[in-house]
Amino acid sequence: MKSLCESLEKEGYRITFVPVDREGRLDTDLLYGSMGEDTALVTIMWANNETGVIFPVEEIARRAAEKGILFHTDAVQAVGKVPVDVSRAPIDMLSLSGHKIHAPKGIGVLYIRNGVKFFPFLKGGHQERGRRAGTENTASIIGLGKACDLAADHLGEMDTRVRAMRDYLEAGLLKGIPSASVNGEREHRLPNTLSIGFDAVEGESILLLMDQAQICASSGSACTSGSLDPSHVLMAMKVPFESAHGTIRFSLSTYNTMEEMDRIIEVMPGIIKRLRDMSPFWSQKAGGRN
Repeated sequence: MKSLCESLEKEGYRITFVPVDREGRLDTDLLYGSMGEDTALVTIMWANNETGVIFPVEEIARRAAEKGILFHTDAVQAVGKVPVDVSRAPIDMLSLSGHKIHAPKGIGVLYIRNGVKFFPFLKGGHQERGRRAGTENTASIIGLGKACDLAADHLGEMDTRVRAMRDYLEAGLLKGIPSASVNGEREHRLPNTLSIGFDAVEGESILLLMDQAQICASSGSACTSGSLDPSHVLMAMKVPFESAHGTIRFSLSTYNTMEEMDRIIEVMPGIIKRLRDMSPFWSQKAGGRN
């Protein structure tokens, strides 16, 4: 993304990044104020992939359409978790990824509204109506179609049972572990996502001990895996460094169970205590409370 932005700026394009507040909410006043006659495209995530915070995509799409600006949304994280209906708002383009809804990895979709001009990134063949050259991955396409059907069938369960599991897990971890905090707005967020920070410990160390306990989670988005730096998402939200560095993201699905939530709530306090016992930052923090 950084290299793409630098290339566009060298060609004379102006790029505006819209900031978020401490709860991960978009600064829509700045966004709308930045949308002028020279704006070519507005692109907004439907929901943040780390915190799960949902953005007002449909309203932003309408504002962009009023000014004749193309609108794209990255709905990778939202599809299958919340209702996504391109007929409810003037969304010109929408992208989604199959593996987020249990389809095969490596397959995705770019929705383009009828009438929107589109120039292919890969040229050379007539596949995809000239929009993308290369032989189609038929098996994965079929798998994605089936996954979409199943996700639609389970959308109600996602908003009830999965949401209840997430809230149960959140409450259990906050009760059992001191100096823990949830990142992002807790009302308008995806029903399956929990981003929680544990002060004075390091996220990768937490994941290592969780892996030994056969619990899967992540310390940020897969896009930044391998980096030991705190999440750029949390840094943009101005989450304190000691909490951002020890943040873990849980992403639940309809295949998870309440028994698994109980297992996490049972194991996590011991993991955090073990790491804090070795942490000089925790010693300083604890000493400041005495």
